[in-house]
Amino acid sequence: MMENIWWSLPLTLVVFFGARRLGSWLKTPLLNPLLVSMAVIIPLLALSGIGYERYFSGSKVLNDLLQPAVVALAFPLYEQLHQIRARWKSIISVCFIGSLVAMISGTAMALLMGATPQIAASVLPKSVTTPIAMAVGGSIGGIPAISAVCVIFVGILGAVFGHALLNLMHISTKASRGLAMGTASHALGTARCAELDYQEGAFGSLALVICGIITSLLAPFLFPVIVQVFG
Repeated sequence: MMENIWWSLPLTLVVFFGARRLGSWLKTPLLNPLLVSMAVIIPLLALSGIGYERYFSGSKVLNDLLQPAVVALAFPLYEQLHQIRARWKSIISVCFIGSLVAMISGTAMALLMGATPQIAASVLPKSVTTPIAMAVGGSIGGIPAISAVCVIFVGILGAVFGHALLNLMHISTKASRGLAMGTASHALGTARCAELDYQEGAFGSLALVICGIITSLLAPFLFPVIVQVFG
């Protein structure tokens, strides 16, 4: 039986909240808590020779909280229900187009760069939240672990650079910013929106849910077409 590391959970919490405190003090998105946590914990495990499985077994409770945390994102949706009802056609259209662009662009780029269909399938669900991405990637012949890595990478990019790009493009409407972040960078982008503005976070949550559903429904039919065109 694998021995748990008792300090993995306290270490994770200390690094994460320390990174949040530092990021709020220095006011820079580059100090994203997830990015800083990875930059600290991964080298520490590598230097100490501790495998990821042992580290994960000691902090598994955090992984168990992932699904309730995603469900909790429904509360901001309820708070903005009146606006969602008034704009539902635009919201569905934005999420549908955004999901298509996310799936086609990443998969086509992977194939054009010489990736195998299995790797391309793993990349396809990169812009939806981790549990959905792993299920979708596995269902179309991909590797769920690689899908999870792609999701984290895309999420960090969105959380760090997303708002800077939106400001550069002079996009100031809260609904537009939230939908863009939720569509492109799922839960991490939505969490960043929620930190800056409650209404942005609500629309980010909405995009996260809708894009997850759209990706789950379309991926099995869209992936063979992409492979046929770009493979």
